[in-house]
Amino acid sequence: MGNYRAQGFAAGLHKLAIVAFFASMLLVSSLASLEVGYYESKCPMAEKIVRRTVVKAAARDHGLAAGLIRLYFHDCFVRGCDASVLLDPLPNNPSEKLSPANNASLRGYEVIDDAKAELEAFCPETVSCADIIAFAARDSTFITGGLDYSVPSGRRDGMVSIDSEVVQNLPFPTFNAEQLIKSFAGKGLSVKDMVTLSGAHSIGVSHCSSFDSRLYRFNATHPQDPSLNHHLANFLKARCLPSSKTVRTQTEPTVPLDIKAPNHLDVKYYKNLLKGKGLLTSDQTLAGSRSTLGLVIDHARNPSKWKEEFAAAMVRMGNIDVLTGNKGEIRKNCRVVND
Repeated sequence: MGNYRAQGFAAGLHKLAIVAFFASMLLVSSLASLEVGYYESKCPMAEKIVRRTVVKAAARDHGLAAGLIRLYFHDCFVRGCDASVLLDPLPNNPSEKLSPANNASLRGYEVIDDAKAELEAFCPETVSCADIIAFAARDSTFITGGLDYSVPSGRRDGMVSIDSEVVQNLPFPTFNAEQLIKSFAGKGLSVKDMVTLSGAHSIGVSHCSSFDSRLYRFNATHPQDPSLNHHLANFLKARCLPSSKTVRTQTEPTVPLDIKAPNHLDVKYYKNLLKGKGLLTSDQTLAGSRSTLGLVIDHARNPSKWKEEFAAAMVRMGNIDVLTGNKGEIRKNCRVVND
């Protein structure tokens, strides 16, 4: 029986490797069509305008930096990095904004709007909303982690946004390591990319409903997730009531993903995982899986190396299924398709 299980596991890994290979070939193809400095002649101030807008917004609200990184992730994992996440819903077209995974949780739309408005004044119909998202995510990593990197650009904007596609493509906060690996492989990203990008959870907040099952109804044997640090569990229970007791008319409470340093993008995330202080199941699972534990330890020990790898992984994510050339459009307003 053990041999059959081993063979089945090996076959599964082989299939996963094939999926990842073909997805990576598509990603490499899209990478070749993007270019660092794409706007140097078309709109020389483009990246500076976006950074100035992001810095100004984050100074007013530190949480917006984390929100813009998350906006980038949610955009790229659904239909690729085409700014479909920015399109407003219409009566006959419920867009990605209405998905439970996005509605009332994604932030930063107004920052993208502000940057787009200024860019349209300087360089009409030139800079895509998809590129603005990518620049804003990079600038947010700079603000929170002192990490700067070059962003290949030249993306164009999509014209379709469908709410039901969000849950079909985004990984859930309840995913285990194997499910996360499969989800990222489907986008052409490696196990290392997945663990590295998860470090973005050193900043920002999470709604209680994303992790309260770890506190009150983990399984029949353990009401509370035994992998959860008990001091953290007590803190979380004081902030988050069981879902059955939550007053739905009130705004759902949130908790910082890193309780002590919620605005610093760094390897403290990985150190927390090794202490059982990962907030979400999809965080803590990385320290509990043989497939990912080594990467968690390596990142925790090598902050400079992690920063380099995080930047590279952000660039790779930014090349998922991009639209270039004559595909898509350059939206005049990021919330609606052109007339």
